[in-house]
Amino acid sequence: MKKRIALSWSGGKDCCMALHTLIQQEFEIVCLVTTVPKEIGRTFGHGERTEMITLQGESLSIPVYFIECTYENYTDQFIKSVQALKSQSKITGIAYGDLYLDGHREWGEKVAAAAGVEALYPLWINKEAALQSLENFVHSSYEAVVIRVREDVLDETWLGRIIDKSFILDVQKTSICPMGESGEYHTFVFDGPLFSKRIQLEQRELIQLETTKKLEFKSYSLIEKG
Repeated sequence: MKKRIALSWSGGKDCCMALHTLIQQEFEIVCLVTTVPKEIGRTFGHGERTEMITLQGESLSIPVYFIECTYENYTDQFIKSVQALKSQSKITGIAYGDLYLDGHREWGEKVAAAAGVEALYPLWINKEAALQSLENFVHSSYEAVVIRVREDVLDETWLGRIIDKSFILDVQKTSICPMGESGEYHTFVFDGPLFSKRIQLEQRELIQLETTKKLEFKSYSLIEKG
């Protein structure tokens, strides 16, 4: 019997590769877990519209489980939600797309332990292997666009770029982690092998936030693949 797993989901390339890897390892992905601040309608991770995350889930044929929380009760609400999924959906583990930041892993393992399930890190690597991870994503046939950048390390010209071979070349000319593991940039995956339909993103708008710049899409929909 396949192990039933919930996957922490931001909508970006890392969690997408975690999903792909887990399915290859024959885990059953019961749901995608996404945290959202109450009443904002956007994700905690990347500040993405919840409707866009819902479209990903629909194309992947995996339900999205939104956890409403605040900064103050984030961990408590996450634990309660994983406990609820354990009880209602019989999950045995929670998986994360983190790569090498020990603090992130410690938090995830703490949450899993408190909820009584296993913590899985299918992409875990040494920091030095980050470039190889980026190359693996590009070769995977998934398509992702840069939707947010940290202004102290990347300028707005990076927004809207597709994660492809030219991105790999250019990111090596910077001082950041090639995978953006410390939040240097965030992505949104809109197509790939597991997607039944492509997510079409239109009507771009640049938004200035406190320490980051974000690419907004006012129009988004599922379209049949060509």
